[in-house]
Amino acid sequence: MLEVVDVHTYYGDSHVLQGTTLRAERGQVTAVLGRNGVGKTTLCRSLTGLTPARRGRIVIEGVDVTRMPAHRISEVGISLVPQGRRIFVSLTVHENLQIAVHAAKSGKAWSIDRVFELFPRLAERRHHGGNDLSGGEQQMLAIARALVANPTLLVMDEPTEGLAPAVVSEVGRLIQQLREDGISVLLVEQNAAFAVDVADATHVMHQGTIVHSAAPEALWKNEEIKSQYLGVPGGKA
Repeated sequence: MLEVVDVHTYYGDSHVLQGTTLRAERGQVTAVLGRNGVGKTTLCRSLTGLTPARRGRIVIEGVDVTRMPAHRISEVGISLVPQGRRIFVSLTVHENLQIAVHAAKSGKAWSIDRVFELFPRLAERRHHGGNDLSGGEQQMLAIARALVANPTLLVMDEPTEGLAPAVVSEVGRLIQQLREDGISVLLVEQNAAFAVDVADATHVMHQGTIVHSAAPEALWKNEEIKSQYLGVPGGKA
């Protein structure tokens, strides 16, 4: 599904991604874990063309998207749920979704009606403005907006950040449902316990590169990696 090979990304002279390499398999949830400031959001921005890589390759389903503009990458099939939600607060729920709709390449399309079935609370509040939504509702809207673009790969940047535990559990159930529906997910998270619970594969990022890759169960048993790179002491979340 996704292959990232020796990617280097900069902000001006600041070298953030320093040879990032990873793979995400079709139909799986692949987690990228790490502390704040290690380059996780920059990876998301490079994948979606918002901050293009200067070197390396990003390939999705055989298509090299490294030098493509963001709108073309979206057409290829990558959709982003950005950190901080970034919904349009001056628009209603329905309007936020309308501007993101993109036809599906194949299979059952994610229409506005279908995401309203997935998120009944959004359906109830379809005519409310973004400012009227709770944090959890805004996160659901950000996910729904990404889905109506009908991606083959959904990139989620810190989707549990700032959410109450009950809403975090709901996001976890949603990710598992999306996998069952055939959507591949790249989950970028600081919450290691959450990510390990929902992921099929994990990669640990530190200082702009991947320093460890493992199955979720193996990562959770590796006390040295958890303590050094994820800030998880004593094997507890």
